[in-house]
Amino acid sequence: MRSGEEKFYVDPATLEPLTLEHAVRDGDEIVSGVLVAASGHRFEIANGVPNFVYPFELPQADRDALRETEARVEGYDRYLPLTFSTYGEDEQAVRNAMIDKLVLKPGMIVLETGAGTGRDSELIAQRLGSDGKLYIQDIAPSFLAKNIERMRGAEPQVEPALTNGYYLPFPDNSFDACYHFGGINAFSDIKRGFAEMARVTKPGGKVVVGDEAMPPWLRDTEFARVLINSNPEFAYQIPLDKLPIEARKTRIEWIVGGVFYVIDFLVGEGEPQADLDFPIPGVRGGTHRTRYYGQLEGVTPETKRLAYEARAKTDKSMHQWLDDVVREAAKRDLGKQD
Repeated sequence: MRSGEEKFYVDPATLEPLTLEHAVRDGDEIVSGVLVAASGHRFEIANGVPNFVYPFELPQADRDALRETEARVEGYDRYLPLTFSTYGEDEQAVRNAMIDKLVLKPGMIVLETGAGTGRDSELIAQRLGSDGKLYIQDIAPSFLAKNIERMRGAEPQVEPALTNGYYLPFPDNSFDACYHFGGINAFSDIKRGFAEMARVTKPGGKVVVGDEAMPPWLRDTEFARVLINSNPEFAYQIPLDKLPIEARKTRIEWIVGGVFYVIDFLVGEGEPQADLDFPIPGVRGGTHRTRYYGQLEGVTPETKRLAYEARAKTDKSMHQWLDDVVREAAKRDLGKQD
């Protein structure tokens, strides 16, 4: 970890600033030490890599996924190209097309979670130039170690860390873009993972995520049954219901034989904005807001029929007619007549 980076990180649980203690340095690198939060949480730095994995005791599902991931590390880069060749795809072309969705420019600061052995990391780095910074994160130490080795000598500054993708150790609005491909299905809290990606990305920045998921229109085919038999992860549903409320201009694409999804979206601020108070023309009238918040308990069908007949004799919308009638009746019964 480069000196000064300790000021950029925060406690992934509380988002409190961290204080570096017991630092051992080699030039401008922090080789070891402890990052301490006011909460008392402590995050060790070993061999220049901070460990921000939280919760400290991972849920069982995450522990199982981590164990299975670590078991695959030796053959991962050797066998992964089979995924692309199975469907007649060019791996580099596919990966570059996904990274295109980030709309990267030289000098940007980018986060890649679930960075694995770095097959996408090196392509992202090529687009950032010497003024850019790339933060590579993974929960699996063996995978991150291979990534670090792959990224030695990369042009932009590369900062690795061990993290749990749904507890990110960064302040809000830290990055120009965020990328994660593969492993989302293994998150025990996918919704929080997406929310964290949106939280640490600046408004207007891009988030690109993807993983295995057989599309709905193929699930009853022999094609799907054969593939799911070999790799049960194809049975996962695309997690659209887990996307954050900040997602804007969201797009979905199925790639690599149509069995991997890629979602990209712009990060907005809070819920979408709209004019909910403009007068809606027509017989019904009112506004979106009054139609939602102004509902009463309802009337009998006969009363409703009479109300529509009475309204028709005026130039008012039903909203205005009802508003006037109810107001006058309420004032009468409360003894507040003008």
